[in-house]
Amino acid sequence: MPPLHIATFTCDVTPPEDHPLCGGWITPVRVVDDPLRALGVVLLGVGKPVVLCAVDWTGLRNEAFRIWRKALADAAHTTPEHVSLHCVHPHNAPFADVEAEKLIAAAKAAKSLDLKYYAECVRKSEGALKAGVMKAVKFTHIGTGSAEVKEVASNRRVLGDDGKVKFTRTSATKNKEARDAPEGLIDPRLRTLSFWDDDKPLAALQFYACHPMSYYGDGRVSADFCGLARQKFQDETKVFQVYFNGCGGNVTAGKYNDGSKENRPVLRDRVHAAMVAASKDTNRTEVKEWDWRFEAVKLPPRKEASFGEEESTKALNDEKAAAAKRNNAAYQLAWLKRKDTPIEVNCLDFGGKVLNLFLPGESFVEYQLAAQKMREDVVVNVAAYGDDGPGYIPTAKAYLEGGYEPTVALSGPGSEDILHAAMRKLLKAEGKGKP
Repeated sequence: MPPLHIATFTCDVTPPEDHPLCGGWITPVRVVDDPLRALGVVLLGVGKPVVLCAVDWTGLRNEAFRIWRKALADAAHTTPEHVSLHCVHPHNAPFADVEAEKLIAAAKAAKSLDLKYYAECVRKSEGALKAGVMKAVKFTHIGTGSAEVKEVASNRRVLGDDGKVKFTRTSATKNKEARDAPEGLIDPRLRTLSFWDDDKPLAALQFYACHPMSYYGDGRVSADFCGLARQKFQDETKVFQVYFNGCGGNVTAGKYNDGSKENRPVLRDRVHAAMVAASKDTNRTEVKEWDWRFEAVKLPPRKEASFGEEESTKALNDEKAAAAKRNNAAYQLAWLKRKDTPIEVNCLDFGGKVLNLFLPGESFVEYQLAAQKMREDVVVNVAAYGDDGPGYIPTAKAYLEGGYEPTVALSGPGSEDILHAAMRKLLKAEGKGKP
């Protein structure tokens, strides 16, 4: 059997001055505090090449996701279903939905994305991947490790005694009640999947579930504390690092973050400390093959009139409405337009012992915990923020609890059962317990 190979690639995807940030809902680019990157690995040697890529952007939705994914697939001589493309989700960063931007332009609303700049970023990442594959190196082992991230994550949805959301704990808050409330449901562990040539480390993927925002809205571009932790660890180790945000849709740093600029490096260092600890905890295993599986799902659109085509079109064309409301309406219309185009959920399986699950949208942390419970007998790493067409993917129960996320989630409560079925199939969890 031929040896396995890995290639790494990176390119700069920092937006230019005045480019919209977070879909045009906040102050556009004024200055760059640290660059944004598209980072990825290509695995070669078993069937079709597999591409795993994370971009320091807020999100890639619908057509924007599919265009970029296909470009990476073409560059790697594989199929789009063998590419898992994700976003880290900082907010002082671009948010891309090509179809939505076309609708926004037609309605003469505030721009959400420069399409030429987006296309340039796609081309740059495609070129970087091609160049990276030419320098692919042999790998013989994978490594897995994990460590607790202390005093970073907290659940955003703080429930009252009646079981309803009492208040939303935002990424940054000085509110004493929000800071004093318990962490709530989170996954406190950062997990690492590393690639080795015998005892030489070649690259590592990091997985951790939390909104990666310390502060934003000031026009200062940044990969924020998770991206900065990744870069700090790479600079120290000289080992290529890719950071994947886990199911952090309802998880923020709000309990531990007052939004002060001084707190960003504090949060960075807490995530970085877990990367160091997980690296020291690494267990290496020789590998000779892998299995790549994917499952197509269609998540049901919301049934409420406010999410429908008529109301969304009206909101988009309302010249008196705020930019955020108009642009959000365009995102809703773009989602409705693609509702019959499925989303692929992916799984990279190393010998049935290390499973890496790749999910769409801003999935709630419950999905990550469910995946781990489905296969308690093995290592399960989870990334979310793939195709972000549906936006938030709450649990079915969350729609009844209220709170912020269900007011903007574009898929309905039926999504949970659909995703769980796909997860169970991909993780080969039949008969191994239920979440």
